[in-house]
Parts: sequence; C-alpha cells; structure tokens
Amino acid sequence: MTRDYKGKRYWLVGASDGLGLALAQALAARGADLILSARDPDRLKAAATPLRATALPMDVADPASVQAAAQQIGPIDGLVFLAGVYWPVKAQSWNADQVEAMCNVNFTGCARVIGTVLPQMTARNQGHIVITGSLSGFRGLPGAIGYAASKAGTMVLAESLYADLRHTGVQVQLANPGFIRTRLTDKNNFKMPFLMEPDQAAAEMLALMDSPRAFKRSFPRVFSWLFRGGQFLPDALWYPLFGKG
Repeated sequence: MTRDYKGKRYWLVGASDGLGLALAQALAARGADLILSARDPDRLKAAATPLRATALPMDVADPASVQAAAQQIGPIDGLVFLAGVYWPVKAQSWNADQVEAMCNVNFTGCARVIGTVLPQMTARNQGHIVITGSLSGFRGLPGAIGYAASKAGTMVLAESLYADLRHTGVQVQLANPGFIRTRLTDKNNFKMPFLMEPDQAAAEMLALMDSPRAFKRSFPRVFSWLFRGGQFLPDALWYPLFGKG
C-alpha cells in the first residue's frame, strides 16, 4: 500500500542535502507540495528549485526563527524532521560547544518544530509527523557524546507522541537509520559498516511513510539487529563489543 502524496503539503526540515534532499526528491516525484527548510539559504535554494519546492530558511536552534517559519507556511499535512548536526566527541575530549549544539539541534530543535505544527494537527485530527532517530540512539556508544544522547531523546519523543496519538487521526512515525554517506559521516575516521547512500536511506524512509499502520523502521535491517538486540545485553557484554571506546 502506498500513501497518496499528490497535492499534500509536507514540510521537510533539514532538506538541503543528504538524506533530506533524497527524500524530498522522492516525495516530489510522488506529487507532494514541498516546503524545504535548512539553515544555509544558498544550499537550500539549490535543492528546492529543481523540485519546484518552497525554500524556507530556518534555524531549528533559534525559537524565533522556527516560530516565524511556522507562521509563514500555515497548516500542513505532514512534517518530516531530518535536521541534525554531528561531531565525534569522546568524554575525554569534551567539547561543550559541539555537545550543546547536538543537543539543541537534534533533540530540542525537533521538539521545537513539532510544537509549532502539532496543535493545528490535533485540532483537525489529521496529520503526519515523521521523526528521524538513529541506530546510535538505542544504547550508549563510545565517541558519541552528544549525538547518541540527542538521538535517544528524539526516539523517546516519538514514542511518547505515538503513545498519545496512536488512536487519533495524527500519525507519528520514527525512522532509525544507520550510517549514511553525508557531510556528517565524512567526519568519521573509522570503518562504517553497512554504509548507505542517501537515496537508499530515503527509500527506507518512504517505505515507512507508506505504511499507515507502521510506527517505526530501523535500517539497514541486519545492522539494526545489533543495536536493537543490544538493549537486552548486560553491560558486561555490550560495552566490550566496541573495544575500549
């Protein structure tokens, strides 16, 4: 079963490149009326123009910017939150600016944007919210200070929204991708198993979005088994999987 996106207004936040742009391209091909947001206006315009989408620059870390953008676009049918920042940070080399930015953009920014659209969706009893988590959010990982915690926050936020809204007309979904080849993962200096291209990850997200009864999807499937299964492992088995960290 596929969802009918033709003429539906979808706001994609974090859509100027990578997974967000690939998903925007896929939704545009399905006839969606897209509003794309990101911080960099030049990169955003370059992404939106070929898709005939509306480019709406916005900084999810700035409450005033988010409020202004939400007021400008008005009611929407769907929101997909894909915005995120990432730096590899270990506890031994704590970088306060980077850690706080990851928390503020990846988690608080997500809650901030959802807060501007959810009231009108619940009032109409109709809407679609898709949140991007991460396989890294299932359990603590070495070198993931800030990022893993912020993604865990978005995942629990999605779970709580789903718990409240699952019997209403507002559908909430959660996508948990693994490694995707982007400007963010280019910062990693380690081998990334099951590395996906953005269009592969977008196809996984679209498959989730097309499923009216599905809540979440973790991918690549085989790689996700490690993280999902790791929730049931005792500490003495989980942490040695990643060496000394």
